[in-house]
Amino acid sequence: MLPFERIITIDRTSNIPIYRQIAISFINAISQGIIKANTHLPSTRDLAKLLGVHRKTIVAAYEELEAQDWVVSVPRKYVAVSAKIPHLKPKKWSDEAANESSYGAFFDLSFKQITAPKSKSTKLLPDVIIDDGFPDVRLSPIDDLLKIYRSYTSKKHSIRNATFGSAQGSLKLREVLADYLSETRGLNIEKEHLLITHGAQMSIYLAAQLLLTKGDLVVVGKPNYGMATKVFEQTGATVVEVGVDDCGLVVEEVQAICEQQSIKAIYVIPHHHYPTTVTMSIERRIALLKLSQQYAFAIIEDDYDYDYHYASSPYLPLASSPHNGNIIYIGSFSKLLDPSIRIGFMVAPFNFIEQGVALRKLIDVGVDGYMQNALAELIKLGELKRHIKKAKKCYFSRRDYLDQLLQEHLQAHVTYALPSGGMAIWLVLKKPHLIEYLINHPQLAIKRAVVELNAFRFGFASMNEKELEQAVLLLKKIIEEKK
Repeated sequence: MLPFERIITIDRTSNIPIYRQIAISFINAISQGIIKANTHLPSTRDLAKLLGVHRKTIVAAYEELEAQDWVVSVPRKYVAVSAKIPHLKPKKWSDEAANESSYGAFFDLSFKQITAPKSKSTKLLPDVIIDDGFPDVRLSPIDDLLKIYRSYTSKKHSIRNATFGSAQGSLKLREVLADYLSETRGLNIEKEHLLITHGAQMSIYLAAQLLLTKGDLVVVGKPNYGMATKVFEQTGATVVEVGVDDCGLVVEEVQAICEQQSIKAIYVIPHHHYPTTVTMSIERRIALLKLSQQYAFAIIEDDYDYDYHYASSPYLPLASSPHNGNIIYIGSFSKLLDPSIRIGFMVAPFNFIEQGVALRKLIDVGVDGYMQNALAELIKLGELKRHIKKAKKCYFSRRDYLDQLLQEHLQAHVTYALPSGGMAIWLVLKKPHLIEYLINHPQLAIKRAVVELNAFRFGFASMNEKELEQAVLLLKKIIEEKK
């Protein structure tokens, strides 16, 4: 039997629940090939005795692993690693390697000039606006954030700390955020691996400018987050699209491209893909990581709404796995607090961050040190965690209520798969209905639609039940008046 007491690491001083620590240890061991597909795991009673924990803790850990498709459970018989996990060659055990961050050195990169894409004209304010997945600012702890902000503007040491901030972001926020990401997402990083930005879009821009040059190949999903595609095209790189299905990005298509030509980077949204809302399966995540090592391309991982997963805890990011520093991880607080709070972050190797800071200085000299330090204090006090817990429960309820409304009023006109997380549902119009008619209707504004797929995102998180009902009934009226 494998030495599970060596494989599983438990830190009783950590804020991470012990059952999650056990689940994370299993995930890491499976990802590294130490525990192989179809391997039977110890019984809950045996493992509890081996680790010195309560049997219910092991039950919770196994349930978490099963919810994330890492294991399969046959009641009263066994728990085994999923057969879908590909065969991986285990790495040699090394205490140094185990404690070492994946973010070491990165390759040298250069900068260049680009032209900005043209912006589209906007319509007059309609009766109903369907966003593509915004948080509800009415639930957000903005008041608490602003109270801290105001207090910092009246204290001498806070003023000095705020004005002393660098283009990399305030020291306080980077220190607090490094701990927060380690605790919630399993990222083994230090403050030097973090660059605070004005939202995820700036992070994507900086990463693209540093990574890509004219003629490079960058792979994206089809459909994709449009603004990211525009950013990549502006670098002169060639954008290659691969399919997205119910299991996320089709990694087999990525492999086929790699076998024919060299790619520089791949842009992926593993959680709640934009715009289709699907979540990338475990086997595809592992396969993509393996390809990135084999063919030496970078992964730009956009994890814009990691915290909103309803069926179980969200899958750990790709960046939490061993990857030799070739993943640029991007996140944002705009989806947690308010779209107007433009604070995002990039996690990358320290020398990549250094070049990102140098490039950022060319377009954005200063930072809002007061706001960044206020956010750091909000996280440190535990207010952000409390808000996420409350908002997650509310958005879960709103998702299910929208599902009920769609079945009641629009079942004959649309198809959709209820997402396991996120803040939007991807609706596909049934023919002969056309998305162009909805887009151009004066009473309605849809933020994100894909004409080629005859589909659009229905953001539910920002609407209460009354507003959801109003939006669905207006959609029904517009669709049926076109008959």
